[in-house]
Amino acid sequence: MTRIGVWLVGARGSVATTAVLGALAVRAGAAERTGCVTERPEFAAADLPGLGDLVFGGHDVAGTHLAKSAEPLARSGVVPPHLPVAFAEELDAVDRGIRGGVEPRPEGFARCHVDRLERDLREFAEREAVERVVVVDLSSTEPPPAQTAQLAERDLLEAALDAGTARVPASSAYAYAALRAGCSFVEFTPNAGPRPPALAALAQELGLPWAGSDGKTGETLVKSVLAPMFAARALRVRSWSSTNLLGGGDGATLADPDSNSNKTASKARGLEHLLGHPVDGPLHIDYVPDLGDTKTAWDHVSFEGFLGARMSLQFTWSGYDSALAAPLVLDLARLAAHAHRAGRVGVVPELGFFFKDPAGSDAHGLMEQWRALTDWCSEPAHGPAEGDERR
Repeated sequence: MTRIGVWLVGARGSVATTAVLGALAVRAGAAERTGCVTERPEFAAADLPGLGDLVFGGHDVAGTHLAKSAEPLARSGVVPPHLPVAFAEELDAVDRGIRGGVEPRPEGFARCHVDRLERDLREFAEREAVERVVVVDLSSTEPPPAQTAQLAERDLLEAALDAGTARVPASSAYAYAALRAGCSFVEFTPNAGPRPPALAALAQELGLPWAGSDGKTGETLVKSVLAPMFAARALRVRSWSSTNLLGGGDGATLADPDSNSNKTASKARGLEHLLGHPVDGPLHIDYVPDLGDTKTAWDHVSFEGFLGARMSLQFTWSGYDSALAAPLVLDLARLAAHAHRAGRVGVVPELGFFFKDPAGSDAHGLMEQWRALTDWCSEPAHGPAEGDERR
């Protein structure tokens, strides 16, 4: 049996907890595979690792026990209330594999910080005897990073780490450590992660795949279907206004204006491309603590038809963010492991189907992304390249 390590950054957060608990429940036959894209027949030829073959660990700065993290999710209805109790021992076992993460460091990261993260990953791979490890960033949204020379040039980044002055986002410190440990990387948040040129160059040099960024789970998912419809029918969208209300940890993080600006920029980036012309698109994200893990989005689309007739479309999307995101995390872990095994290097644009701001691709329409993903996965599975080491 092929065992794949899945290392979650933000391992005790709501999305990670839901993903781990869901994988445990599916493996035991206690839950359906609803929402898991890779369970569809289009992916059978790829011979992906099974959900039961995934072994979990992670980094987190929080000390809350994983089973405790599941309790509010059960109370709010995100997960069935009996599951945290039924899988308490398994959650305990996963929690013992979680290591302390790193906080943002305005003064800069040093070599010792990323070395410790890398060591945690290598020890996990050795302890669990996995074929390879996929690192998935599920940490809180960061402010957009300053465009520094350290993030642009690999040599300057290495020198700054040696000097203890690497002023890079924490997500990029995690990405650096993951790549040095021989792991593929998935940036599920709007964070920089491996996208800056210095990190992308490291992935290329080490022959490792990565994907990102910002999981497409709700309102943007709907936009990526509706916007191509307007374009295909030659209906001119005049404005597309969006209001997002959310609670929970993600909402609290986005109450910070800098983090909020990073998220809104990620959400808005694809709309002009999808429509084929600029559009007035005010977008707001507001923190409402009372909503907990619920995310509600309301959109108003003003459009113009034949002879200038003015019309509108409105829709409301309401769902549990963690329940929407968790199966995609499991999908991406399986697909990133597949890309690694197949010898893909650098960004994997076919995985743009899962993201608001797809790295390596200008495709934003959902069906266009779906065709690219399924075409790739319909290719016959290949074994590891000659000389490929178990990670």
